Amino acid sequence: MGTFKIGGVVLKSLFNKPATLMYPVIPRKWEERTRGSIGIEEASCILCGICAKKCPTHAIAVAKDQRTWAIERMQCIQCGSCVETCPKKCLRMIPEYTAPGTEKITDVVSIPEQQKQPKPEAAAAE
Repeated sequence: MGTFKIGGVVLKSLFNKPATLMYPVIPRKWEERTRGSIGIEEASCILCGICAKKCPTHAIAVAKDQRTWAIERMQCIQCGSCVETCPKKCLRMIPEYTAPGTEKITDVVSIPEQQKQPKPEAAAAE
């Protein structure tokens, strides 16, 4: 009786689509709400450090004196709390995951100096 059950399973699976994707050949389609890795727009970051304070795993480090923003990719749990609390909205979730590896990866981003905008009243007085 067991042979007929196995035969039925084999025949059924011959005519169905495969349950898995051909990942390296066919790239994955990322859904809209997929969480991935954290990305930053360097030009709009003000180095306030709120993202580092709200990170539950302390994966983000902000150094104001060196003007750097760093994230330990293998320590980040992709919860998105840093993205939600950023006042300038310069952090975003990129729909890509960190490549697996045996070494801890720390991405360090240099934040450029922001140009101070002249006040409109000072420019009008001249």
